[in-house]
Amino acid sequence: MSVSQQELLQPIERSIPSSSSMLQTMQAYIALTKPRILVMLVFTSLCAAFVAQRGLPNIGKTLAMLIGLWLSSGGSAAINMWYDRDIDAMMKRTKNRPIPLGLVEPLPAFWFGILLGVLSFIELYAFVNLLTACLSLLGYIYYAVIYTMWLKRSTPQNIVIGGGAGAMPALIGWSAVTGQLSIAPILMFLIVFLWTPPHFWALALYKNEDYTRAGIPMMPVVKGPRATKRQSVMYAVLLLLCSVALYFTGAVGAIYLIAALALGIAFLVYNVFLFFENDDEFVWAKRTFFSSLMYLPVLFTFMVLGAF
Repeated sequence: MSVSQQELLQPIERSIPSSSSMLQTMQAYIALTKPRILVMLVFTSLCAAFVAQRGLPNIGKTLAMLIGLWLSSGGSAAINMWYDRDIDAMMKRTKNRPIPLGLVEPLPAFWFGILLGVLSFIELYAFVNLLTACLSLLGYIYYAVIYTMWLKRSTPQNIVIGGGAGAMPALIGWSAVTGQLSIAPILMFLIVFLWTPPHFWALALYKNEDYTRAGIPMMPVVKGPRATKRQSVMYAVLLLLCSVALYFTGAVGAIYLIAALALGIAFLVYNVFLFFENDDEFVWAKRTFFSSLMYLPVLFTFMVLGAF
């Protein structure tokens, strides 16, 4: 081969992406969907489907529901990362996300999020039912637009109101099985909704410096630790009452009631200890946050056990 032929081929060889580069790009796009949060959303919707069926729901329809929820939740998460790319770069907790790292450009991330949202509605409408498709779309808009673009940067109640987005999977799982809603899935929705403030505020208390630097009006930043802890205790009380109320709908059995009482009282105790902790100490803030990570999956597991 002549030198000129070699020079002609070199740019072509360099333009072919390596397998490691393609894998990195795929991993970056997967990271845009916030897969760790997705696991919890999928889990709560699956548990709601089991409770609605009082047993094993239709496998095909349940799988279609989970795929649609993954698309919708992942798409709204991508829009969230696209919109928050400026503040993500300022915060230690989020600076390693794909867009701040330069692994994904903002515009492709935006269209990726839009595409997933559209595909979710089409898939759920075609293979599940219209109500489930609409609920999923509502959750998508709630998180991507109402929470991300409006609430997050404008009010210390951002997490309180925005918690509705994370609670939507309970309604989605139930409607996928029954095609309708009732008081039981609404209470499941409220359980996640009421769990969200004490869960996230515990994290915000010991990550307060991050939110202050980024100018996000989280409750500890705007109202201070005392007010945040006081409201966390209030939400923990409401969460306990709401979780117990689900038993009286008849959707779950006594084993769930025992678990709801034990978990709810324990979580309330954690928040009470957090309330009495000095505001410059974060031992109980961290303990409360990690206990909240256990609370929800364990409670929903007992919902399923109590439905059989």
